[in-house]
Amino acid sequence: MEAGSGSAACSARTLAACVIGGIVLGASVLALHHAGSAAIPSLPPLDAVRRRLRRRRRQRPVRVYMDGCFDMMHYGHCNALRQARALGDELIVGVISDDEIKANKGPPVTPLHESVIVAYACVTLPHRMIMVRAVKWVDDIIPDAPYAITEEFMNKLFTEYNIDYIIHGDDPCLLPDGTDAYALAKKAGRYKQIKRTEGVSTTDIVGRMLLCVRERSSDAHNHSSLQRQFSSGHGQKVDDGGSGSGTRVSHFLPTSRRIVQFSNSRGPGPDSRIVYIDGAFDLFHAGHVEILRLARELGDFLLVGIHTDQTISSTRGRHRPIMNLHERSLSVLACRYVDEVIIGAPWDVSKDMITTFNISLVVHGTIAENMDYAKDDSNPYAVPMAMGIYHRLESPLDITTSTIIRRIVANHEAYQKRNEKKEASEKKYYEGKSFVNGE
Repeated sequence: MEAGSGSAACSARTLAACVIGGIVLGASVLALHHAGSAAIPSLPPLDAVRRRLRRRRRQRPVRVYMDGCFDMMHYGHCNALRQARALGDELIVGVISDDEIKANKGPPVTPLHESVIVAYACVTLPHRMIMVRAVKWVDDIIPDAPYAITEEFMNKLFTEYNIDYIIHGDDPCLLPDGTDAYALAKKAGRYKQIKRTEGVSTTDIVGRMLLCVRERSSDAHNHSSLQRQFSSGHGQKVDDGGSGSGTRVSHFLPTSRRIVQFSNSRGPGPDSRIVYIDGAFDLFHAGHVEILRLARELGDFLLVGIHTDQTISSTRGRHRPIMNLHERSLSVLACRYVDEVIIGAPWDVSKDMITTFNISLVVHGTIAENMDYAKDDSNPYAVPMAMGIYHRLESPLDITTSTIIRRIVANHEAYQKRNEKKEASEKKYYEGKSFVNGE
């Protein structure tokens, strides 16, 4: 009897709990019905849930590969690398060998034999690889990459480097025989396309220098500097001296979104040691990268001042700068050692500027094109020197913008031929160009 009574009592309690639970549930549903849809928590879209589940199942990050010559690194290269990195979790970059560049494009401006011992990495790196490694979106590099994606190299990327996708811009990359350099990657279904950056290419920049050389040597009948046309962003073509092909001057159209895309989007902390360095940073090169790296090591936040086109023209001649203010600013912003830039920084570092930006240290390299500033009555660093916050940094490399320009001048015939070949393909690209979603 006692056992039966206990069993009956348990059943009664279970039945009561079910009834109460049903009443509570019904009341909750009724309350939600009267409250409307706003009271019902929204669920993530089904596609989003599936993506999350796929990410959880994946045991490793998505790795993407992009290659290039990266000869005379510029903001167009950097923007391509930024877009490629956005398609995965890690970006591996192949730097094409000198021999491959010569066979497919012409002589490289910055050959790989030009290298420097990089103390922090305990290796000797070519200047081109220093430039690529310094881009903030690059995770690793593969030296001596082939120009075309061969089956052997593609399998190596997939097996040894765990690459998921091979990336390239929407402009065609053709081999000397007219075939697509990325045909095999496309056939394998492991190819993704990004949008080409408007207004710049290595061909374009070399063309600007060649134009300046011709203008300087002939003292052109028009006294207006070609540099001013570059800086104002004109998109017309300029007579190239009778070679039969025009060279496109800068038609870069800066937007606030592009600056935000390149920016770190963070400021210094209240107790940060802010280091300031300024300059033209024209034809951004390995010498710039290394001095910025050393400057960043002296503090917590590196602020870089980019001088205006007018300032550079007045100090270095009417043929300079080769690249305009916004182009130079983006190249510097893409460097991993830089936290923020002043676009159009003043020539003189004033007390007000030091106070406004809370600058702790002002630095300048020992290799630059305006090393006579200290002899001038109007020394731009007089104030930080008087305040005891000026420091002269030993430049690791002796390369300058003029070094690159002299190299182009010395080999202008070879580079003219290279440009004529590349300009034809670029013209074809622009004529058949269509909108590519992304960025």
